[in-house]
Amino acid sequence: MMIQNDAGPIRKIVILGGGTAGWMTAAALSHRLAGSPVSIELVESDEIGIVGVGEATLPHIRAFNTAMGIDEQTLIDQTQATFKLGIQFVDWGRPGDSYIHPFGAYGEPIEGIDFHHVWAARRAMGDAADISDYSYPVRAAEANRFQRPVSDPGSMLSTFSYAFQFDASLYAAFLRQVSCGRGVVRTEGRVVDHVLNGATGDVDAVVLSDGRRVSGDLFVDCSGFRGRLINQALETTFEDWSHWLPCDSAFAVPCRTTAPVGPYTRATARAAGWQWRIPLQHRTGNGHVFSSAHISDEDAVATLMSNLEGQALAEPRRLSFKTGRRQRLWSRNVVAIGLSGGFLEPLESTSIYLIQLGITTLLDMFPDRVGMAADAQEYNRIMALEFDRIRDFLVLHYVANQRDEPFWREMRTMTWPDSLSAKVEAFKSRGLLPDYDIGVFLPPSWLAVLVGQNIVPNGWDPRVDRLEPHVLSDKLGALRDAVRSTVDRTPDHMTFIRDAAARAGGLQ
Repeated sequence: MMIQNDAGPIRKIVILGGGTAGWMTAAALSHRLAGSPVSIELVESDEIGIVGVGEATLPHIRAFNTAMGIDEQTLIDQTQATFKLGIQFVDWGRPGDSYIHPFGAYGEPIEGIDFHHVWAARRAMGDAADISDYSYPVRAAEANRFQRPVSDPGSMLSTFSYAFQFDASLYAAFLRQVSCGRGVVRTEGRVVDHVLNGATGDVDAVVLSDGRRVSGDLFVDCSGFRGRLINQALETTFEDWSHWLPCDSAFAVPCRTTAPVGPYTRATARAAGWQWRIPLQHRTGNGHVFSSAHISDEDAVATLMSNLEGQALAEPRRLSFKTGRRQRLWSRNVVAIGLSGGFLEPLESTSIYLIQLGITTLLDMFPDRVGMAADAQEYNRIMALEFDRIRDFLVLHYVANQRDEPFWREMRTMTWPDSLSAKVEAFKSRGLLPDYDIGVFLPPSWLAVLVGQNIVPNGWDPRVDRLEPHVLSDKLGALRDAVRSTVDRTPDHMTFIRDAAARAGGLQ
């Protein structure tokens, strides 16, 4: 179970950088390679800070944690986690608009026809409610209620999934403990140089500030925006997407929680960007993502601080970034995971997902494949495809706005990615939604943003017009009633967390 390359079998993996990306990688590799002759060493420096503001996840994190053998209740206790049914977007279409992008379905197919086609047709006739009335996770989130889904396909409680809102620094610390318990060696040190192989161009070692060398066969670069190996050592080209996603800065600050802790993240549009709110058990995470070309730092901080729900628990911390990705995230014997490989602003909580995808794709190839160059080519194809599709989804939020500030007018009138234009036109004309075999955002996600920001189809599946109108009206009404009654029976979100922790011997 080893990769062979021109230099022979891999015996040593070096992970450069800790934080969420580094320790997720260490936990996954140490779990998968347990009992093999491959050793893992993670090099990080306490002198170098981590970004560490990503606190909201997507449902895929649950599969990752389960595969790592991590108990969910232990994770919740260790990271002060809350549950997440979706993301609320406030003021993104017109000021005053609000919708939730849920981790679940809208309605159910009717006579074999996808629900949104039926909804669009009946809406045109004036016989359909807000599409959110047909979504259990949306209405449960709005009511601050939560329960886990069930496996019974006949139950409405099988129509959704969930993720977590957690303290990313606590998550990294938890995974560090898990990884070191599985044999990962942590080396404290600041990398100041690297050694390239004169014959192959591969990285042979990194050099620490005290002169020590850490050698390896495969290097995983989790060094953040610096890209210490993928960028500085191998000079891998960065594809800049700031013309599509021009927000380049953020201020982040935690505050005391005073409002009810709902099972959802909030993204509120501001004059030159947007503000996040992520409620945890012990605090609320906040941040203002903005375009520095459209607002000053002083005004950006003022916007953030004037919209906190409670007392700030720290001074606002500034972050700078550029959206885009490396053209090759795996170059020679270096794999870039996390910010070193690319960055897409946290609008849809994709940062940790992309870390996870990078790790799981590497694992899928690592144990069973021969030939590093071929592995790298396939890895780069998969990662590029997912980055590109997420980019289109994020850009959709910006271009589908009806706001009147200069930033938003520019976003609305800019040249879209061709791939996004085709998707929107297909939905407008025929109600068609992107439906990928592989990809993080499924049709209900696209539907949520399109309809939530006032893009509705003018056409639909022609089979709808053959169905009896009164039958459709009855079915829509029954679906709305089922959503309401199920939400009414759902426990309060924080009560659910406390009760589960008490049963497990956690929180009292």
